Amino acid sequence: MSNLEDVLARLATRRPGVIDLSLDRIESALARLGDPHRRLPPVFHIAGTNGKGSTIAYLRAILEAHKKSVHVYTSPHLVRFNERIVLAGKEADDALLMDCLQLCDEAIGDEPLTYFEIVTVAGFLAFSETPADFLLLEVGLGGRLDATNVIEPPLASVITPVSMDHEQFLGTTIEQVAAEKAGILKKNAPAVIGPQSPEAMQVLQSHAEDVGAPVVAFGSQWQSREEQGRLIYQDDEGLSDLSAPRLFGAHQFQNAGLAVAAVKAGGLKIDDAALSAGIRNAQWPARLQRLKSGPLIDLAASLIGEEPEIWLDGGHNPHAAETIARAMGVMEERSPRRLVLIVGMQDNKDASGFLAAFEGAAAHVFAVKASHRSAAPAETIAAAAESTGIPASVCQSTEEAVRLACRSEERAPRVLICGSLYLAGEILAGHG
Repeated sequence: MSNLEDVLARLATRRPGVIDLSLDRIESALARLGDPHRRLPPVFHIAGTNGKGSTIAYLRAILEAHKKSVHVYTSPHLVRFNERIVLAGKEADDALLMDCLQLCDEAIGDEPLTYFEIVTVAGFLAFSETPADFLLLEVGLGGRLDATNVIEPPLASVITPVSMDHEQFLGTTIEQVAAEKAGILKKNAPAVIGPQSPEAMQVLQSHAEDVGAPVVAFGSQWQSREEQGRLIYQDDEGLSDLSAPRLFGAHQFQNAGLAVAAVKAGGLKIDDAALSAGIRNAQWPARLQRLKSGPLIDLAASLIGEEPEIWLDGGHNPHAAETIARAMGVMEERSPRRLVLIVGMQDNKDASGFLAAFEGAAAHVFAVKASHRSAAPAETIAAAAESTGIPASVCQSTEEAVRLACRSEERAPRVLICGSLYLAGEILAGHG
């Protein structure tokens, strides 16, 4: 009898895993299935480089606090494939996912859809057949030619901060990357834009005007900031004094503010109590998540004789690294500790650019190779660290890295495991 992992393995074999940005294939496949993407609940379509997952977490929690049912589509997953497709608030079960994936695979036949495309088709099918009030739809890569960009005009198009990533597909300048992200903007659908560099903001606003998408941009139409431990959100309608995010880091006040701007741009009238409840209750794993239990915590505790401090973050590009480093700096001011990094990255990522953000802050990098097929060798990561002036060691496992990080310390170090969502997924799977 097949299980979900078997079905996914067969799909991975039959369907190319390489990225091939295009809309023709998926539009043809969806037509064979009766165009399920045209039978979706109102959509919030989310693109950007950093903060998409956290913004979606806030959107979901706010809408659910407003007593609405919510579908969610995200990628990649951390531990279980089911995380990618949430139906009316619950992860899709194995049986439903197998049915949808196999039905899509059979209907599409030998048409050369990529793995991500067929998963997206299956998601649209599941979303179209399960009642819900809203769908939060995350772009996989870029925007203009991403498989999710076949939908009808959404309730709102949301663009989180844009920075350099996937240059081989999206371009080698911030303007080119922003133009690809701007490809999700559609006529009459509000363009809700988060904090951006001036270059990216200019491209996004210009494209919104070209396609007739009303602009709702950070710094112009709305603001959000931390003030005395509260989130202050302000727009033309006035000021809201809201709960602070549970997720750690100053950037989370902006992600939460973007979610508030999105629901308001979508025409929803949600009172401050529901907004606060959503912001306060939102959770998103592997985003500056402190590990509290599991084998790595047990190992570290046995070595240092006190409660260890181990943080996990899946950020993997230089902009994300700068955000993480700032958060580590805040922790250092509050409670000084020697910061050490355990880093695993994919081989198509800018390891030197990522690690440069920690120059002068990190005392040591322990490099590991994640188990994903495209993981960079630990030696490559260690060399990148040393090129930025951070001493580095090559480790065969995260366990070895924790053991080395925690030995001979007068006081327990602050350990940050970072560099890859795939590595974060491995850690969380071991801590389940």
